[in-house]
Amino acid sequence: MSSALLIIDMQHALCVGSDAAFDIESILQRINAVSTRARAAGLPVILVQHEEDSGDLQFDSAGWQLAKGLVTAADDVRVRKTTPDSFHQTELQAQLQQRGIDELVICGLQSDFCIDTTVRRALSLGYNLVLLADAHSTVDNPVLSAAQIIAHHNLTLSHLTSFAPRMTVVRAEELKLSG
Repeated sequence: MSSALLIIDMQHALCVGSDAAFDIESILQRINAVSTRARAAGLPVILVQHEEDSGDLQFDSAGWQLAKGLVTAADDVRVRKTTPDSFHQTELQAQLQQRGIDELVICGLQSDFCIDTTVRRALSLGYNLVLLADAHSTVDNPVLSAAQIIAHHNLTLSHLTSFAPRMTVVRAEELKLSG
């Protein structure tokens, strides 16, 4: 199996201030630890950035930039997106196919939007997936706390068995990387 690390929407506007995702400093540390291991193992690291026509996530704005403290490398692949689905009208699928990737390790923001949607789309496209249970986050909503949303998605996504590909949910420190 050939793997890649997919880091979704770890952007400044989603990591600071009143819109900061739950436990973002710990999430950032775990993502940095995993990305460092992935690069050392020769795995591609793909940075996905969400953008909107206006507001904090407008292309090239301060909020659109990757989060301060996120470790990146010059050869990381960058993908821009405009919907919660990292594959929809982006170059992600082509980038993965070009590299012969058949397994994705997924982390980042927001658990209930872009993580959820990208996981389901990747499974439907035939990728094996590993979701890092403690390396994705979101914000509270009127019904559930962010911690509840994260736990719900870890449980729900780990039970998506109707797709042929395999889906596992593991803690970042338990991740076994294969190139």
